[in-house]
Parts: sequence; C-alpha cells; structure tokens
Amino acid sequence: EYQLGDDIRRIDWNLYSRFEKHYLKLFTDERQMQVQVFLDCSASMGKDNPKKGSYAVATAAALGYLAVHNMDKVSFHLIKGDRSENPFGTIIGKNAFFRAISTIGEMGFDEEADIEKGIASCQEIGTNNGLSVIISDFFTESDWKKAVDYLCYKKRQVLLVQVLSPEETDPTYDGRVNLIDSESVDMSDQKNMKIRITRSMQKAYEEALRDFKQDIKTFCSKRNVDFISVRTDKPIERMLFGELLNVGIMA
Repeated sequence: EYQLGDDIRRIDWNLYSRFEKHYLKLFTDERQMQVQVFLDCSASMGKDNPKKGSYAVATAAALGYLAVHNMDKVSFHLIKGDRSENPFGTIIGKNAFFRAISTIGEMGFDEEADIEKGIASCQEIGTNNGLSVIISDFFTESDWKKAVDYLCYKKRQVLLVQVLSPEETDPTYDGRVNLIDSESVDMSDQKNMKIRITRSMQKAYEEALRDFKQDIKTFCSKRNVDFISVRTDKPIERMLFGELLNVGIMA
C-alpha cells in the first residue's frame, strides 16, 4: 500500500478503481529471489564414486527446480580449482531450467576445488534478497568457512548441503588396504598410504567424522546458517521433504 514518500508514479490506478486504495506496482524482478547453487566439483565428490557425483548434481537440480517453480531466478556455479564457472547464466523459467539441467550432469569431478577462492571469484553475488547454497562433502583443505562468512557479509541466506556416501559414513573395510587421496595427482603423495584397518581404527574414524560434522553444525548455528547432511543411499525426496522442510527452505 502507498505510504507517504513513495513514488506516486508507481501507484496502480487499476487497483485504485477497484478498491479505492492506493497500491504500488510491484514488478516481477523485485519479487524474485536470487538463488545461487555452488557445486564442489572436486575429485572426492565423484571421481571414484559416480553415484555420489550424480547425487550431488541431482541435489543441485532439485534446489534449482524449487527456485524456478517459485518464479525465482537461479544460477549454477561449478567450483573448479580456484574459480567458479557459471555456464548457464541466470535461469528464469522452467524451459530455461530444463535446457540447463540436461547438460549439467555431463560435467566431471576431478582434481581439487578451492571453495573459498571459488566463491570469492564469483562476480554475481548480490546483496540481500537471495539464497546461496554450497553443495560439498567439505573434505577440503581450503578454508570454506571464510566463504560462508563472505556470503553472510553479503547478507545472503546460506544453506550448506553435505553429501556423503555410505562408505564414508560407515566404512566396513577390514585388513590391509591402500588409502588413496582421490584429489592427489601424484601416487607418491604422503596422503596415500598402506595400512591395516582394525576395529579400533574404524571407531576412531567414526568419532572423527562425528566431530567433523558437529564442528560444521556449531559454526553454522553461530551464523544463523542452515546445514543438512545427506547420504547418497537415501532418496532425494527425503532430503526435499524432510531435511529442507525442517530448516525452513521449503516452508
């Protein structure tokens, strides 16, 4: 409704003739929220586990569809190395969305991705009126927390989606195994090792993973950032109508 000081040129006279009240015209672009989905394209997200990569892409697609269904704008930013790529531009409408999503699944997960630098390199992050989503396993040496702080500084609503495979949450290895860092390009890298897996080591790993996830939760809670962790053996629908509903993304 019109308030003293508003631009009278924006009064909707058609509504005035019907309701005898002064309402302002609200243009579509002003109502649209800007949804940005940042997808970690590092090797740990799918190089040796195609199902994990497919699940991450499906998660990005689902969030994008929710955006266009609500008549919001959406863009997909692929974090590769220290850059983020936006191959489709700003997507408005379902037709443009389906054209983009038909090709996003063809991109690969390889080498390393620096979440902090990748998001900092994005020139399209606006202020306010938008949701920024980071999809990753967060198994990275980059300081992703700085990226979140940057998005919060830009006054964006932020959602972190952690994608993990069953092998990562409940490893069942026994005996001697070769542990290979999927993001290592040199097999002599000290991150790669041969070890014997024992039950005590599995328990220590489970505790470390639990502490790792709790650290993310605590960090997010202090910044009013939403965080969900999903497993690739769970239906996407469970994430959409379970976890996302719980944090208010699908309210």
